Amino acid sequence: MSRQKAALIIGAGDATGGAIARRFAREGFVACVTRRTATKLEPLVRQIEQDGGKAHAFGSDARREDDVLALFATIERDIGPVEVLVFNVGGNVRFSIRETTARVYTKVWEMCALGGFLNGREAARVMVPRQRGTILFTGATASVRGGSGYAAFAGGKHALRALAQSMARELGPEGIHVAHVVIDGAIDTNFIRERFPDRYAAGKDTGGILNPESIAENYWMLHSQPRDAWTHELDLRPWSEKW
Repeated sequence: MSRQKAALIIGAGDATGGAIARRFAREGFVACVTRRTATKLEPLVRQIEQDGGKAHAFGSDARREDDVLALFATIERDIGPVEVLVFNVGGNVRFSIRETTARVYTKVWEMCALGGFLNGREAARVMVPRQRGTILFTGATASVRGGSGYAAFAGGKHALRALAQSMARELGPEGIHVAHVVIDGAIDTNFIRERFPDRYAAGKDTGGILNPESIAENYWMLHSQPRDAWTHELDLRPWSEKW
């Protein structure tokens, strides 16, 4: 198998993660995409291949250290060097503080923060010897302010943001670009279409809903930046979002 550069997208769902994978595949990267169940990624892999790109799907739990170690080892051995890591795991749940169980809080923290740490650490381990690479973390409104009912989500996303800042300061001198993207607004997904039909209808044709392809374009821009003008934190929101 040829040793092409790999872009690893952790949490490549049907919207943002999939769009990011397609964007990097168009630039010649092998898109290595993960979800906990690999079969759910088959449509994405087919689409990338039909468009002339290359992709591999992996079933991997971002919260499990053994899974993460095995994932990086497999890609580095069988596909190529991981040049880009995109950590795109969500965890957006809403519970009042009185109804938030320890299990819920722990699971959300594991998804947002622990998963980001494990994957970011392994990316650093393979990138630093090569003195190049890009690590991109997907954040949310909850990364910068807590909201009513979002104690678990905000806690996890705040922790991920702190991780990104620490890694950027440590790895920047090693040639590794670490950036954190605050996505502030509704994204064009089945969830938004089904749960908020009025909001979706009002925003779809007016630029009031984030298009996953537009988000992906910004991730590619971050990867393409010259080292003398790196962005660490980028916030993306539609014009209609109040902030």
